[in-house]
Amino acid sequence: MFDQLSERLGAVFRRLGGRGRLSEGDVAEALREVRVALLEADVSLPAAKAFVGRVKERAIGADVLESLTPAQTIVKIVYEELVALLGGAQARLQFADAPPSVIMLVGLQGSGKTTQAGKLALRLKEQGRRSLLVAADVYRPAAIDQLQTLGKQIDLPVFDGGSGDPVKIAADGVAHARRLGLSTVIVDTAGRLQIDEALMDELARMKSAVAPKEILLVADAMTGQEATNVAKGFHARLGITGVILTKLDGDTRGGAALSIHAETGAPIKLVGVGEKLSALEAFHPDRLASRILGMGDVLTLIEKTQSLYSQDQAKAIEEKILKQSFTLDDFLEQMRQMRKLGSMTDLLKMIPGLSNRLPKDFEVPEKDLAKIEAIICSMTRRERRNPDLLNGSRRKRIAAGSGTQVSDVNRLVKQFEQSRQMMKQLGGKRRRMPLLPAGRIS
Repeated sequence: MFDQLSERLGAVFRRLGGRGRLSEGDVAEALREVRVALLEADVSLPAAKAFVGRVKERAIGADVLESLTPAQTIVKIVYEELVALLGGAQARLQFADAPPSVIMLVGLQGSGKTTQAGKLALRLKEQGRRSLLVAADVYRPAAIDQLQTLGKQIDLPVFDGGSGDPVKIAADGVAHARRLGLSTVIVDTAGRLQIDEALMDELARMKSAVAPKEILLVADAMTGQEATNVAKGFHARLGITGVILTKLDGDTRGGAALSIHAETGAPIKLVGVGEKLSALEAFHPDRLASRILGMGDVLTLIEKTQSLYSQDQAKAIEEKILKQSFTLDDFLEQMRQMRKLGSMTDLLKMIPGLSNRLPKDFEVPEKDLAKIEAIICSMTRRERRNPDLLNGSRRKRIAAGSGTQVSDVNRLVKQFEQSRQMMKQLGGKRRRMPLLPAGRIS
């Protein structure tokens, strides 16, 4: 996502940086290109015009044009305005003072409301809030069955009121959650192929009946400006409090993410980044702006890593590195854990300083990672713990067992040895420095 926009903006700022001092004409020319880049990314015309206008107003000033580093100052302004365009500060879910808190999920048919209901319920469960899922979509075939299946997968109850009045089902579901003492109710509502009066009237009556704390629009990022138009329609009738933007990991130009808040005032609160039920994340405008401008996203990378390792596990890995006892078994386990975080290519793009230097078509081939795993799994336990045993005949056996070439085995062993040498050097430096307290990042 945003690759095309990042590339275009990067080219504009590189040209500005090569000119030294800037004139108003230089800035105006650059901002015209920025505007075109935004429109090509499917950002709505009003949002693009307003964004460029704000940047121009701040950039054409004596403090910028007479600065020793005007190009860097303009990049800073663009970053700050991008954050504002995306909603400013992170918008968190709001909960009622007296439970249960009701969250209505609304959107067009096919936007993924039922799946997002399961993802949201799982996310809240991990935060200590048990939810009741209410099946209020009585029109779509198998919608109720799908929600019940999701409820079983995440071990949360589902309220099924049959195929009656959706408004009554939602109200009965809230009453049921109150009796069970559950903290949250997530109402999966019906959708249509397009916004119509009957749908909006039903949702408006449901809003009056259950008094939701949150009305979240589920919008598909792949639909670009259409997602923005849908958000405007729902907001006009229901007053949506936020947006769950799905398929943010897909091949999209990013127009929906950059336009929805500007056009509706409703913040993006959560984003879907994959098919798994755990693939729902909080939306951080500042982090996304950093990634768009090629600055990386180290905070998200840290959070992803911390979700895999406890402090004890991280300390155990550190001890192995310091003692130089890191084996191919450990290497394999680390690789498997990292693959759980998602695409290795996307992870590398989160690293500041590296994200904007990778070639446009850079990609870590997943088949290469699978090949490495096959090679290590074809070794005996003794060989994995002591790669020095790997003579010519053993390497030939491993290549045959893993369906690879001897050259592949040689390459892996060489790379592992180089990694161990680097760890040895780092270990020596680490011993000369005081250890950081657990959990601290410096």
